[in-house]
Amino acid sequence: MDKITFMGAGSTVFAKNVLGDVMLTDALKEFEISLYDIDAERLEESFIMINSMNKVLNGSKAKVTKHLGVENRKEALRGAKFVVNAIQIGGYDPCTITDFEVPKKYGLLQTIGDTLGIGGIFRTLRTIPVLADFAKDMEEVCPDAYFLNYTNPMAMLTGYMLRYTNVKTIGLCHSVQVCSRGILNALGIPFKEPLVENIAGINHMAWLLDLHDADGVDLYPEMRKRAIAELEKEKSESRDLVRYEYIRRLGYYCTESSEHNSEYNPFFIKSKYPELIDRYNIPLDEYPRRCVNQIANWKKNRELYLNDNVTHTRTKEYASRIMEAIVTDVPTKIGGNVINNGLIPNLPAEACVEVPCLVNALGIQPCQQKALPPQLAAMNMSNINVQLLTIDAAVTQKKERIYQAAMMDPHTAAELSIDDIVALCDDLIEAHGDWLPKYN
Repeated sequence: MDKITFMGAGSTVFAKNVLGDVMLTDALKEFEISLYDIDAERLEESFIMINSMNKVLNGSKAKVTKHLGVENRKEALRGAKFVVNAIQIGGYDPCTITDFEVPKKYGLLQTIGDTLGIGGIFRTLRTIPVLADFAKDMEEVCPDAYFLNYTNPMAMLTGYMLRYTNVKTIGLCHSVQVCSRGILNALGIPFKEPLVENIAGINHMAWLLDLHDADGVDLYPEMRKRAIAELEKEKSESRDLVRYEYIRRLGYYCTESSEHNSEYNPFFIKSKYPELIDRYNIPLDEYPRRCVNQIANWKKNRELYLNDNVTHTRTKEYASRIMEAIVTDVPTKIGGNVINNGLIPNLPAEACVEVPCLVNALGIQPCQQKALPPQLAAMNMSNINVQLLTIDAAVTQKKERIYQAAMMDPHTAAELSIDDIVALCDDLIEAHGDWLPKYN
């Protein structure tokens, strides 16, 4: 029996989405499902929920097992064909709190802090050592498995796995699938399905390069016109004004939300221009707020997930579609995060890029792209610099590389002096304590 292992199965709602999709896919219904986590309570809750779904959706065709703690990790992985990764090292409390509260002492504000910026750097530094352990185990007990990474910072973690391990890795995000329809619906632009689009760049800053509807209508001119009109309102209620400003200034829309992109550059969160926060409707401290709400909602709704009445409709997540295409050889197209190696000619070879990929029985095959417009490549490079330096910091365990990654971060560098950046990094290293390895 083939096997799917879910790492970080205590992410119960996300496990429901991915594994519920699996149970609704004929080619995957009889795969063994192996759940792994280090939190006994959350693992047990997910085990109950997945068994309930298996009964209701799948006629109990799947064997479901649970594996708690590092000592059982190899058994969780043994013989897996696919490994889904959804871990969060350090959780909301203490590590996300640390990522936000320590920088605030220096006047450095963030919205999400999980992909770039000082928060993204330190999330990477505490996650890569765990992924290194996963990779070592996978190379021993499931060397041919595909590692489907959903954990952020996507580009840094996926880039590490692909460059420094032998594990077949693909990075998967939620933003590519909803990018085009999201902006068209938000701006009230009618369109005829199926859309024809091309998206390429880096995770959370991949660019919608081309968009036509089924009749061949180029939708970009109307998108630009309406986005600029929204920006020119005296007060817009839109939560996507940062990305609309990208359209106005750079000519193109990008995949991930404005609350994310507001902190990936030096333009919007600026202590010297506090009025920009209201002008662009930027939600500072958004990720901690989401964490608190998610914890509260889980406590409120957990019984809905832990009974035999649980329901599910197949989502837009790529995981089950990748598995299905590999198992059946019926091809599908995804937006995946892979090592560049010339796929986007004007980005570095070692960068992790997000591009269209064909998936079939031969595996995951990234598609060659044209060079990006220079302004888009420049924006991507401002993020790639940080990503590559952070990966190098994790691999070499040199504190100097942490400082350099933070110095190159657009938002951090725009707000703080070099001395303050170094001091902030030192404070974060101390505050994280044993969540980080020792740096020299």
